[in-house]
Amino acid sequence: MTRERFWFFHPFRVRYSEIDGQGVVFNAHYLTYFDTTITEYFRALGYDQYADAKRTGEDYHVVKSLIEYKAPVRFDQEIDVCARVARIGNSSIVFELAIFLKGGNEALVTGEIVWVNTNQQTHRPVPVPKAIRERIAAREMHLA
Repeated sequence: MTRERFWFFHPFRVRYSEIDGQGVVFNAHYLTYFDTTITEYFRALGYDQYADAKRTGEDYHVVKSLIEYKAPVRFDQEIDVCARVARIGNSSIVFELAIFLKGGNEALVTGEIVWVNTNQQTHRPVPVPKAIRERIAAREMHLA
Protein backbone atom coordinates (compact mmCIF):
# COMPACT_ATOMS: atom_id res chain seq x y z
CA MET A 1 0.00 0.00 0.00
CA THR A 2 1.37 3.40 -0.98
CA ARG A 3 0.72 6.92 0.22
CA GLU A 4 -0.89 7.94 -3.08
CA ARG A 5 -4.08 6.08 -2.09
CA PHE A 6 -4.75 8.71 0.60
CA TRP A 7 -5.67 12.36 0.49
CA PHE A 8 -5.56 12.76 4.27
CA PHE A 9 -2.79 12.22 6.80
CA HIS A 10 -2.16 13.27 10.39
CA PRO A 11 1.41 13.62 11.71
CA PHE A 12 2.70 12.13 14.96
CA ARG A 13 6.07 11.79 16.66
CA VAL A 14 6.41 8.54 18.63
CA ARG A 15 6.69 9.36 22.32
CA TYR A 16 8.70 7.38 24.84
CA SER A 17 5.52 6.43 26.72
CA GLU A 18 4.23 4.70 23.56
CA ILE A 19 7.05 2.18 23.19
CA ASP A 20 7.46 -1.22 24.81
CA GLY A 21 10.49 -3.08 26.17
CA GLN A 22 11.55 -3.92 22.61
CA GLY A 23 11.80 -0.23 21.74
CA VAL A 24 8.89 -0.29 19.29
CA VAL A 25 5.40 1.16 19.56
CA PHE A 26 3.29 -1.00 21.87
CA ASN A 27 0.52 -2.64 19.84
CA ALA A 28 -2.45 -0.92 21.55
CA HIS A 29 -1.16 2.54 20.61
CA TYR A 30 -1.74 1.91 16.92
CA LEU A 31 -5.49 1.96 17.53
CA THR A 32 -5.08 5.30 19.29
CA TYR A 33 -3.19 6.63 16.28
CA PHE A 34 -5.96 5.36 13.99
CA ASP A 35 -8.76 6.78 16.16
CA THR A 36 -7.12 10.20 16.39
CA THR A 37 -6.54 10.24 12.64
CA ILE A 38 -10.18 9.38 11.88
CA THR A 39 -11.29 12.24 14.14
CA GLU A 40 -8.96 14.62 12.28
CA TYR A 41 -10.16 13.22 8.93
CA PHE A 42 -13.72 14.28 9.78
CA ARG A 43 -12.49 17.63 11.07
CA ALA A 44 -10.83 18.17 7.67
CA LEU A 45 -14.20 17.44 6.06
CA GLY A 46 -15.83 20.10 8.26
CA TYR A 47 -17.86 17.51 10.17
CA ASP A 48 -18.15 17.65 13.97
CA GLN A 49 -19.04 14.08 14.87
CA TYR A 50 -19.42 14.82 18.59
CA ALA A 51 -21.85 17.71 18.06
CA ASP A 52 -23.78 15.72 15.46
CA ALA A 53 -24.17 12.77 17.84
CA LYS A 54 -25.56 15.05 20.53
CA ARG A 55 -27.96 16.65 18.06
CA THR A 56 -29.23 13.47 16.36
CA GLY A 57 -28.94 10.79 19.04
CA GLU A 58 -26.95 8.69 16.55
CA ASP A 59 -23.29 7.74 16.85
CA TYR A 60 -20.87 5.19 15.50
CA HIS A 61 -19.78 1.97 17.17
CA VAL A 62 -16.53 0.29 16.21
CA VAL A 63 -17.42 -3.25 15.15
CA LYS A 64 -14.09 -4.29 13.66
CA SER A 65 -10.48 -3.24 14.02
CA LEU A 66 -7.67 -4.90 12.15
CA ILE A 67 -3.96 -4.05 12.28
CA GLU A 68 -1.22 -5.57 10.18
CA TYR A 69 2.33 -4.89 11.32
CA LYS A 70 4.76 -4.85 8.41
CA ALA A 71 7.77 -3.09 10.00
CA PRO A 72 8.51 -1.69 13.46
CA VAL A 73 7.72 1.90 14.37
CA ARG A 74 10.25 3.20 16.89
CA PHE A 75 10.71 5.90 19.50
CA ASP A 76 11.05 9.47 18.20
CA GLN A 77 10.22 8.60 14.60
CA GLU A 78 8.04 11.08 12.80
CA ILE A 79 5.14 9.28 11.18
CA ASP A 80 2.14 10.12 9.05
CA VAL A 81 -1.03 8.18 9.72
CA CYS A 82 -3.15 8.17 6.57
CA ALA A 83 -6.88 7.53 6.39
CA ARG A 84 -9.50 7.14 3.73
CA VAL A 85 -13.01 5.78 3.55
CA ALA A 86 -12.81 2.63 1.47
CA ARG A 87 -16.54 1.82 1.48
CA ILE A 88 -19.86 3.03 2.82
CA GLY A 89 -22.62 0.50 3.36
CA ASN A 90 -26.18 1.14 4.47
CA SER A 91 -25.19 1.68 8.11
CA SER A 92 -21.42 1.14 8.02
CA ILE A 93 -18.28 3.05 7.12
CA VAL A 94 -15.06 1.16 6.38
CA PHE A 95 -11.84 3.08 6.95
CA GLU A 96 -8.54 2.06 5.43
CA LEU A 97 -5.49 3.30 7.34
CA ALA A 98 -1.74 3.17 6.94
CA ILE A 99 1.30 4.45 8.79
CA PHE A 100 4.30 5.79 6.89
CA LEU A 101 7.52 7.40 8.02
CA LYS A 102 7.28 11.15 7.45
CA GLY A 103 7.82 11.62 3.73
CA GLY A 104 8.01 7.87 3.14
CA ASN A 105 5.99 5.83 0.70
CA GLU A 106 6.28 2.33 2.20
CA ALA A 107 3.53 1.41 4.70
CA LEU A 108 4.93 0.24 8.03
CA VAL A 109 1.50 -0.63 9.40
CA THR A 110 -1.89 -0.99 7.73
CA GLY A 111 -5.33 -1.25 9.22
CA GLU A 112 -9.04 -1.34 8.78
CA ILE A 113 -11.66 0.10 11.11
CA VAL A 114 -15.37 -0.55 10.57
CA TRP A 115 -17.96 1.71 12.15
CA VAL A 116 -21.71 1.11 12.31
CA ASN A 117 -24.02 4.07 12.76
CA THR A 118 -26.40 3.38 15.64
CA ASN A 119 -29.35 4.88 17.43
CA GLN A 120 -27.96 5.61 20.88
CA GLN A 121 -31.21 4.67 22.63
CA THR A 122 -31.59 1.24 21.05
CA HIS A 123 -27.96 0.63 19.97
CA ARG A 124 -29.37 -0.75 16.72
CA PRO A 125 -27.97 0.14 13.30
CA VAL A 126 -29.41 3.09 11.38
CA PRO A 127 -28.48 4.35 7.91
CA VAL A 128 -25.43 6.58 7.44
CA PRO A 129 -26.95 10.02 6.80
CA LYS A 130 -26.97 11.33 3.25
CA ALA A 131 -25.10 14.50 4.31
CA ILE A 132 -22.18 12.45 5.66
CA ARG A 133 -22.11 10.30 2.53
CA GLU A 134 -21.94 13.43 0.39
CA ARG A 135 -19.13 15.01 2.45
CA ILE A 136 -17.06 11.85 2.19
CA ALA A 137 -17.77 11.31 -1.53
CA ALA A 138 -16.66 14.88 -2.26
CA ARG A 139 -13.12 13.89 -1.20
CA GLU A 140 -13.11 10.14 -1.89
CA MET A 141 -13.53 10.10 -5.66
CA HIS A 142 -13.78 6.29 -5.79
CA LEU A 143 -17.08 6.59 -3.86
CA ALA A 144 -18.67 9.31 -6.01
